[in-house]
Amino acid sequence: MQLNKFTDIGLRVLMYLSQPRVDQQATIDEIATTFDLPRNHLIKVITRLNKLGWIRATRGRNGGLELNQASLQLRIGDILRELENTTELINCEKPLCQFHGHCLLKGALQTGLESFYAHMNQHRLIDIVNNNTREKIISMHKARAA
Repeated sequence: MQLNKFTDIGLRVLMYLSQPRVDQQATIDEIATTFDLPRNHLIKVITRLNKLGWIRATRGRNGGLELNQASLQLRIGDILRELENTTELINCEKPLCQFHGHCLLKGALQTGLESFYAHMNQHRLIDIVNNNTREKIISMHKARAA
């Protein structure tokens, strides 16, 4: 299983915004440049994160992006489930599988997916931003400010 690009970018944004900044708020252009991401795709991710209430996006000259501090407590499995927006790994009906109704693969995959999310829920956003990651994010912020 591989996470889709939308989820990958969403996780990077949440991690990047996890550290408070001394200067101004992060911007979409800053994040796009820092992670070498297409701006249009990043805007879609930012819009979703904002609608979920995980970040705050403020428009205008002094606007920018910041993490809602309660989001540090988000469980990684819940983040993945929300951003992946996938309830099943395979669809036996489109195209119709010749084994449809005669095998246990879909159920086994579903059990595995639920186990994956449950395992990932043992970690919170704050947990994955460990000391090394925290130091890297802070240095990325300083490099952008310079």
